[in-house]
Amino acid sequence: MSTVITATINGRAFRGEVEDHELLLDFLREDLGLIGARQSCEVEVCGSCTVLVDGLPVSSCCYLACDLDGKVVETIEGLVGTPFHEVLSDAFVRHGAVQCGYCTPAMVLTAKSLFFDDLLKDEESVKKAMRGNLCRCTGYRAILDALMDIAASEPTVELRAQA
Repeated sequence: MSTVITATINGRAFRGEVEDHELLLDFLREDLGLIGARQSCEVEVCGSCTVLVDGLPVSSCCYLACDLDGKVVETIEGLVGTPFHEVLSDAFVRHGAVQCGYCTPAMVLTAKSLFFDDLLKDEESVKKAMRGNLCRCTGYRAILDALMDIAASEPTVELRAQA
């Protein structure tokens, strides 16, 4: 069976059919060609498949595409080119928080959610909030440094106003 959904995906209206059993990750990658969300654990553990649904990070490997009806979805492809992406990319590069890059899109989207929910306050709260995103390369120090740098930077006021 299939379901007709209406959603906003990366700022664009979408209306179409999805299979009732189709996962959001498969829908994004196979149907829409949005490959920034990565397939890894398939059990909502690693966070590599993270996308934002209504501004909140979700594991797209365990989220049904039919549940998108009426929702707003943002993938890394939708974030690229925005002022926030510029600030975040700069901080990640300066702090060496990119290594292999496999988990980076999910880390960036989770960080955006934390930033706009005003949760990038201190290192302990950031560690707790980012615990759903695993990284095997960086040891997390560089990622934490990049996020704390963003939280302390001057452009944050302007970025919040754009939300």
